[in-house]
Amino acid sequence: MTSLYERIGGAAAVEQAVDIFYMRVLDDPSLAPFFAGVPMDMQAEKQKRFLTMAFGGPSAYDGQDLRAAHKHMPLTREHFASVAGHLAATLEELGVPSALSDEVMTLVAGTRSHVLNE
Repeated sequence: MTSLYERIGGAAAVEQAVDIFYMRVLDDPSLAPFFAGVPMDMQAEKQKRFLTMAFGGPSAYDGQDLRAAHKHMPLTREHFASVAGHLAATLEELGVPSALSDEVMTLVAGTRSHVLNE
């Protein structure tokens, strides 16, 4: 079976999605403060490596797991829902077929307890 990474379009698709996603997140007043002082070029590259791994692509991700990466942040379920909403809107903007978008969003939903350290 072909990986989700390959089915969504590989590196080019992940790169474009992450760039659009972070534009949306940084425009969201409820999320932007979490990125104050964060070098966004480095953050975007880390996210691209993480998503490549999560989608079954060739991984160069060497960052923290989701719990460790987010444990210092006072994130709520509302924050998580906003992030997920921005990702869904990004996928829609890029014309990702609904079956693939649904697969991505199911994967994301499965990370909520880790991101929120529940």
